[in-house]
Amino acid sequence: MTAVSQRIPATIATERLVLRLFTPDDVDDRYAYQSLPEVARFLYRPPLTRESCAESIAARAGGTAWQADGDGLLLAVCRAGEPGVIGEVVLTLANARARQAEIGWVFDPRYAGRGYATEAARALTSLAFGQLGAHRVYARLDALNTASARVCERLGMRHEAHLVESDLDEDRWGSEYVYAILAREWPERQTTS
Repeated sequence: MTAVSQRIPATIATERLVLRLFTPDDVDDRYAYQSLPEVARFLYRPPLTRESCAESIAARAGGTAWQADGDGLLLAVCRAGEPGVIGEVVLTLANARARQAEIGWVFDPRYAGRGYATEAARALTSLAFGQLGAHRVYARLDALNTASARVCERLGMRHEAHLVESDLDEDRWGSEYVYAILAREWPERQTTS
């Protein structure tokens, strides 16, 4: 993937949302949903502590240059014109040479069912294929996470894999779905999804 000389945009606006870099003032909002067991159960990790939320925000506050495997962009999702963080989206450069990016999202359950995850993920996928030059964007999700599977389908992603008992969360074996879409498919699938 071609190195981006400047940092990628710190703010992306959609019809109803603003995606922006997290600030230290967002720690409590992020902790409010990242500490919930029902959120963490699909992430193969325990709920986050307030301290781990603060550390993660501090580590990614400057964004990313988007150059090397593992570079990631974590954006807070806010409703336009309203205070507070309702969720987050993340884009990780999984393979710079092959221009592969992994997308993910986590939202406060209080805002579920309103299309916010789809709207935010669509904006981030557009950034990945547009400015960042990704060839393929994929999402990995717990097979029980039907809400995220619907987001993938609304984005026009194809269901590529079902990995059976591929991860262990405490005492539960989790199965995983992989969804993906290619840059050349993106424009057409946005007019039909």
